[in-house]
Amino acid sequence: MLKAKRSPKIIYLSTFPPRECGIATFTADLTTAMDDLLGPAIESCITAVNIDDISRYKYPRKVIFQIDQFSRQEYIDTAEKINAMEDVKLVNIQHEFGIFGGDHGSYIISFLDALKKPSVVTFHSVLPLQGEDLCGAVRSIAEKANGVTVMTRLSREILVREYGIPGEKISVIPHGIHSIPYTSSVKPKSALHFSNKVVLLTFGFLSRGKGIEYVIEALPKVAKDHPELIYIILGVTHPNVLKEEGEAYRNSLIKKVRDLGLSSHVNFYNEYVTLDELLQFLRAADIYISPSLNPNQAVSGTLSYAMGSGRTVISTPFAQAKEIVTPEVGILVDFRDPGSYADALAKLLNDPSLREQLGKNAYFRTRNMTWENVAIEYSKLFSKFSRDIAEVSARKKIPRINLSHMFHLTDSFGIIQFSRLSLPAVSSGYTLDDNARALIVACLYYGELGRAVKAVSLDKQKSDLLKRIVIYLRFIEFVMQEEGIFYNYVGSDRTIDVELNKKENLDDANGRVIWALGVVAASDFLPDSVRDKAVSLFKKRIEKYKMPESPRSVAFYIKGICLLLNKTREIAGKDMEKELIAHCDRLVSLYRGVSSKDWQWFENYLTYSNAVLPEALILGYQRTGNSEYLDIGKKTLDFLMRQTFLDGMYAPIGQDGWHHKTGERRYFDQQPEDVSAMVCALATAYSIVGGDIYKKSMHEVFNWFLGDNCLKQVVYDRTTGGCYDGVGEGYINLNQGAESTVSYLLARLAVASQKL
Repeated sequence: MLKAKRSPKIIYLSTFPPRECGIATFTADLTTAMDDLLGPAIESCITAVNIDDISRYKYPRKVIFQIDQFSRQEYIDTAEKINAMEDVKLVNIQHEFGIFGGDHGSYIISFLDALKKPSVVTFHSVLPLQGEDLCGAVRSIAEKANGVTVMTRLSREILVREYGIPGEKISVIPHGIHSIPYTSSVKPKSALHFSNKVVLLTFGFLSRGKGIEYVIEALPKVAKDHPELIYIILGVTHPNVLKEEGEAYRNSLIKKVRDLGLSSHVNFYNEYVTLDELLQFLRAADIYISPSLNPNQAVSGTLSYAMGSGRTVISTPFAQAKEIVTPEVGILVDFRDPGSYADALAKLLNDPSLREQLGKNAYFRTRNMTWENVAIEYSKLFSKFSRDIAEVSARKKIPRINLSHMFHLTDSFGIIQFSRLSLPAVSSGYTLDDNARALIVACLYYGELGRAVKAVSLDKQKSDLLKRIVIYLRFIEFVMQEEGIFYNYVGSDRTIDVELNKKENLDDANGRVIWALGVVAASDFLPDSVRDKAVSLFKKRIEKYKMPESPRSVAFYIKGICLLLNKTREIAGKDMEKELIAHCDRLVSLYRGVSSKDWQWFENYLTYSNAVLPEALILGYQRTGNSEYLDIGKKTLDFLMRQTFLDGMYAPIGQDGWHHKTGERRYFDQQPEDVSAMVCALATAYSIVGGDIYKKSMHEVFNWFLGDNCLKQVVYDRTTGGCYDGVGEGYINLNQGAESTVSYLLARLAVASQKL
């Protein structure tokens, strides 16, 4: 009997929870992110470093080996065990001098000498050159590893300039942060009983290098002017410090607080908090203070977390802080200078609007540091040294379908058009475009649940979905006019601005609603009353219908008609088969009038939702058997793929200028809507035409949402279920509006339909 093939493994050599250690927390977060990205196709395993040969921890199952940090022989023995494991493809060493035995942690060199697997070392501390012994240890580790990562550009410069390590061997991957929605501090303060307070926060292991005493000494004058101030010091004493001197440092800080009369303004929380508790404190903070006394500190996870939570920071100018704490996000203060802290605090406390803006800036500028994005960078680096990892990294783990944000944007009237970050912008009103898209998503997912195993939880989901289907359908009915046309824009007061709608081209919105009504009519798993309502609205539209000018609107009509033909050939006295042929012929006519050998397209430019045009002709072929529709559909889809796949990565046409036949192709302001259209078209092509290229390309296009884009950042927010509004030149638009979120869900459901 053949043994089942085991999943490839990446082993991380590090401390690991429940050991209380910053490196342990980092490794837990990194491996969780890697599992979300690559698991279960690639398994994360841990070799945990223990503090001695006696102390042990109740580790989770992913810890497969343990090493006494002071036993050189255990490093060698463990490396040889790893060598014997065929399924281990790479070892990542999380390096910090204090967690490995030997001079300057040199026992890790013995591990690398014995190791035969590819290895990548992550240097958490990068110190300026301080003698030949340190230089030799660092250089030896870097030489023996296949790759090196650091967390700041300055750390890379030190390794190159002072240690002579080749720059091409070093990758800069930032410290990860948790992806959480931006919030003000008001509600979190209330939950922690700090309402009406201005909260300052310092978090982390306590030790004499923390510098908290200088913050405390700055507070008397500041607290006099701002009696609402409270300074929270959160965290236990570092285990090594506790072993050597007990709570001497904490006690000295408590004494200083009492001597300065600050007992009502300073709170100590002597707790090793969970991640959820830490994030709660960070959300409640107005200002985060990072008072490290070590100018050579390469990175601070707590500073990264604070900025990632959207909190204004005050920090001493240690190595990482000098790089990321710019005047746009916070204030740098002098080491050991209470006056400098007092000035910075006064500036921020006297100007709440400035404080809020700096926090928002910090949030926006750290989105590339979320653990999802960090995992993408690590997977790409690991892929350089392992073909197995590279193959899996190219097939990203697809997130589960999550309609939470779509529901969050939906009220009793319809789906709200825009959001500010993840918060619905009610003042933006509603559009037919968005409600039609949301109706399609809700119906398709209702069908997915209907095919799932029966369960009470599924019945609840289906009930919730049906409520939204009724809301979106009712919105469509609301915007329909006597003349048979649907208006697109509805204000936040739920009234139609007739003049605005008359000024706009409504063709595309009317085309999308026909597509949506076709989806509802063809969904035999929906109640008859819902399906009949969709058919009734379609009849009213088709009675006074004239073929639109917009090619995309024509294409949307084709998609809707193909679905409606599953229900009936005749609607409102019109032969829908003939209507379908007329619309397909319209696209054929456009193609013949514009296309050339080098420009196989329907127009003289590529704009938005481009792929719906070839998709419509392929669907028309499926219904009519007209081979010309198929031929032109394939030619134009293949042409579009050539224009949008660049060096193996999908890059949709930029909406900051489009792509004109005789002009320069634009790359930025890439929109989820265009990506979604391409995913749906490729799914249709694969299901009707076949061909692995369409299946493979569909997956590659979908990966745009998951980080395979020009910024190498995720565009889909797994936390909220929302999708960011676009990819600009050097930035992600972090608003999660209806169009983007529902477009992502349409693409996700198209992928699900192909059972990839």
